[in-house]
Amino acid sequence: MASFYVTTPIYYASGEPHLGHAYTTILGDVIARYRRQSGDSVLFLTGTDEHGQKIQEAAGVQGMSPLELCDLMAGRFAAAWEELGISHDRFIRTTEPEHAGVVRALLERLRDNGHIYEAEYAGWYSVGQERYFTEKEIGPERVDPIAGGPVQRIREKNYFFRMSSFQERLIGQIEENPDWIVPSGRRNEVLGFLSQPLADLSISRPRSRIHWGVPIPWDRDQVTYVWVDALTNYVTASGAIDPDAPPARRGFGNPLPEGPPARWPADLHLIGKDILTTHAVYWPTLLMGADLPLPRRILAHGWWVVDDAKMSKSIGNVVDPLELGRIYGADALRWYLMSEMATGHDASYTPERFLVRYNQLANILGNLAHRAISMVIRYRGGAVPDAPADRLAERREEALAGYHRGFERHRLHEAFGAAMGLARDANAFVEETEPWKLARESGSDAELDAVLATLVHTLAVLAAIFAPVVPQRAEELASRLGLPRIPAFAELPAVEVGGLPVAAKGPLFPRIETD
Repeated sequence: MASFYVTTPIYYASGEPHLGHAYTTILGDVIARYRRQSGDSVLFLTGTDEHGQKIQEAAGVQGMSPLELCDLMAGRFAAAWEELGISHDRFIRTTEPEHAGVVRALLERLRDNGHIYEAEYAGWYSVGQERYFTEKEIGPERVDPIAGGPVQRIREKNYFFRMSSFQERLIGQIEENPDWIVPSGRRNEVLGFLSQPLADLSISRPRSRIHWGVPIPWDRDQVTYVWVDALTNYVTASGAIDPDAPPARRGFGNPLPEGPPARWPADLHLIGKDILTTHAVYWPTLLMGADLPLPRRILAHGWWVVDDAKMSKSIGNVVDPLELGRIYGADALRWYLMSEMATGHDASYTPERFLVRYNQLANILGNLAHRAISMVIRYRGGAVPDAPADRLAERREEALAGYHRGFERHRLHEAFGAAMGLARDANAFVEETEPWKLARESGSDAELDAVLATLVHTLAVLAAIFAPVVPQRAEELASRLGLPRIPAFAELPAVEVGGLPVAAKGPLFPRIETD
């Protein structure tokens, strides 16, 4: 059994979950479910980022303490993921004592390795992004280049990480491992960023300005820069560092002497393209400085846009994923997000496209299930004939190959395109074989049995390959087919459908009428 560790970013606890958050988390969930169905032991991590100036200020505006605000928002994110069928194994909060201990251990390791120094810094700071930007980045308008928010000139004492010392090593990592950052366009962006001299990273903020954070272990007047704090969550959840052990036994560069095997390094970091630099430059160099292995892959996906603008609370174009899920069902939202966006690229949200994608489920997969089950009930009393089910065997194999290839290449829209293509071909098979005619013709019983068994076997395969994206409806389909559970991928070639008791219920995906 292989081990697989997949992470989402941890979401900043100052705003409500929106479609962008939902996309990344559903993407992680679909990959985690796919890996579990492939037989892997999976750790799927998500959570909330709960320190920093934005939390401190937002709590003050609302008349709450920072922790009260974090408790509230962490609860809302956790509830949202439950509604959307997210099967995370760990929901981390950066206010957890364990995490604070790992952050301190990481900082002490960097300092012991000679990678931390103290200096005064002056630069343009964005509260919205909680990071500094260069003169070139803010441009003549002097706004942060990510969200267009204001920046302010700040001069203060900070501690710095010698990030510049790792520039050549990081370039070598990217050039020698072309699939380490995907898609390739994002890899090229990082190499472009690294074509200029890499500055050192300010890793602290004065407590007089920002008190809501993890204190620097050797200087209580400074707190940890929120990005260093947040990125470390991936190691915290992996169990690779024991912050309570003596420095020589904490786990840096060596397995922990006790306890279960750690999950670090992560197999896949899922991020939005707006946090590419922090994950593909800051994070790997911090890991290098602490003698920890690098994550095996970073997938930076695109943005959901509305009217050509990225979804943003400040712009007012945020789409509420929970509202969509409550109206059409969580599985409908999951299908739309996974099938509509080409992984790694931007996609436009429109209600019209949402309904088009939903009606694919209703008119192709749902229609096939209804027709096949109804015919088994009508012509064979509800028991699937014990007959050869190989009439679509080659097409099933082709679809499965395309499906797995899509996941291996992190092109999930192609994987689910192959899945829907198989359902479409099975509907065409019904039209070609005309089971209703076979039922009326004497001497056609064996042919009808083979057609019905083929359709049910194909539906069993479809239940398995749609399960990662529409888990509730896939379980319902398997139940209607009389299967005890959704088959694992390795079980599909040997699935026996003869004698299964099928059940007819309402539409698997009720059609939605639109103007």
